[in-house]
Amino acid sequence: MQNEWKIREEMCDVGRRLYEKNYVVANDGNISVRIGKGRFLCTPTGVSKGSMKPADIALVDDEGKQLSGPKPRTSEIKLHLQIYHEMAHINAVVHAHPPHATAFAVAGIEPPAGILPEVEIFLGQVPLARYDTPGSQDFAETILPHLRQKANTILLANHGAVACDKTLEQAYFHMETLDQYCYILLLARQMGRVQTLNEPQIKDLLEIKKRLGIEDSRVDAAGQLCTLAGSDEFLRGFSQRAIAQHQADASGCGRGNGIAGACSQAGTVQPMPRSEHAAASQAGIRPLGLGSSSQAVQKRAADDEMEQLTQVITDRIIEMMSQES
Repeated sequence: MQNEWKIREEMCDVGRRLYEKNYVVANDGNISVRIGKGRFLCTPTGVSKGSMKPADIALVDDEGKQLSGPKPRTSEIKLHLQIYHEMAHINAVVHAHPPHATAFAVAGIEPPAGILPEVEIFLGQVPLARYDTPGSQDFAETILPHLRQKANTILLANHGAVACDKTLEQAYFHMETLDQYCYILLLARQMGRVQTLNEPQIKDLLEIKKRLGIEDSRVDAAGQLCTLAGSDEFLRGFSQRAIAQHQADASGCGRGNGIAGACSQAGTVQPMPRSEHAAASQAGIRPLGLGSSSQAVQKRAADDEMEQLTQVITDRIIEMMSQES
């Protein structure tokens, strides 16, 4: 028998952690926990997760009807219930707006797979659910296809992310892992290179995942590996090797069809961008700063070079005039 008050305290603790990490601001985000017999604890609406109290938390039934609580339950409880109804083993859901992950959701780009071991084991592929009005039943159903592909962490287009697992702490950890991963991806791409794992390396990781009892839709019933593609749109120009075909098979394994309106890049080795120093050297410009090869940086370097040249010429003219007089 679960101690309901202890669960409420844990929900408040997770809420504070989300708030302190800036995964939620103001009254953003929501948390829920299944406590059995068709009942769920969930965070109230209009309350900061950074200052939430155990007594603030609402109790709802499996249709979202509020049974108790001093404040109205979260308006997005339907999203949580969609997960609980579809996945009987899930006991906790966390929805937040972690900034780096939400940047991918706003850009409409799925994070690529096959890069970090921890992500492969604990998250797997992170899909992007289509946008719908938050709080509506249609919004809740946007994640349904991804739940059926065993996703435990899903990006919500132009909104944020939702993570779920058997325990509240593990669901929260998925949110941490996701945002850290997206942050690393953005940093790596600024450096001009994203190094991906090969298929045998990923197979080894999925074997570890299998031993841990974590399902992954990329492994079919026969134990064979399905498509391991990441996001074409993110990796194009930054991957060291050819991007795999992004075509889902009959079982639903795989990842979309690459970039909308663009030809597939299957089997095409991706060109690496010139480094800042190589580009600057060819242009005769001394690069400024670290980690950027943007046009703005190059323009500033060119302006500085021109200013230095102008000063040298001015000094030379003054020197010549002085000698003549």
